Amino acid sequence: MAWEVLSMIGTVAFAISGAIIAMEEEYDLFGVYMLGVVTAFGGGAFRNILIGVPVSALWEQEMLFRIALVSITVIFLFPNRLVRHWIRWGVSFDAIGLAAFAVQGAMVAVELGLGMSATIVAAVLTGAGGGMIRDLLAGRRPLVLRKEIYAVWAALAGLTVGFGSGLLPDWGLYLIAGAVAGLRILSARNGWRLPVRKIAQ
Repeated sequence: MAWEVLSMIGTVAFAISGAIIAMEEEYDLFGVYMLGVVTAFGGGAFRNILIGVPVSALWEQEMLFRIALVSITVIFLFPNRLVRHWIRWGVSFDAIGLAAFAVQGAMVAVELGLGMSATIVAAVLTGAGGGMIRDLLAGRRPLVLRKEIYAVWAALAGLTVGFGSGLLPDWGLYLIAGAVAGLRILSARNGWRLPVRKIAQ
């Protein structure tokens, strides 16, 4: 049950996040749908390639594709004054998508019996992969490569789920996702940064 719920939450959050950025960059209707769908499903595709799940499994998620398309349509049809309000919440949508997909990606690795390293990588790729593709297609520097803390929270989700070894109850998985989303929002709003080392010229 948790897998389906987290998949739906992540899909809606990232589809809206991608659509909002596409509209900020003044993409046309096709571009808005394209960026929204790629953001919602890009991380899962990356994860599948890396851990050996057939990429074709992506096309079995017909319901999630429909949910993504509906979400993008709704945000595209919003009046401008409401869209501007939603844009201010862009970090929150991105954080929710990151958290939901990070936990979901870790769950996939655990169910396949993979080790801790694979679980963490699956969480990071699923949680941050779609956002990376979104930012690159939008001509922006990916959040995951900035000083701002981003993928670390996805790795933390993977580590926590991995330690649970698939024994965590649904409420525990939701709690992890909520904590990761909250930490991501706090790090963005408070300007938390990872250490940076500059090479002297």
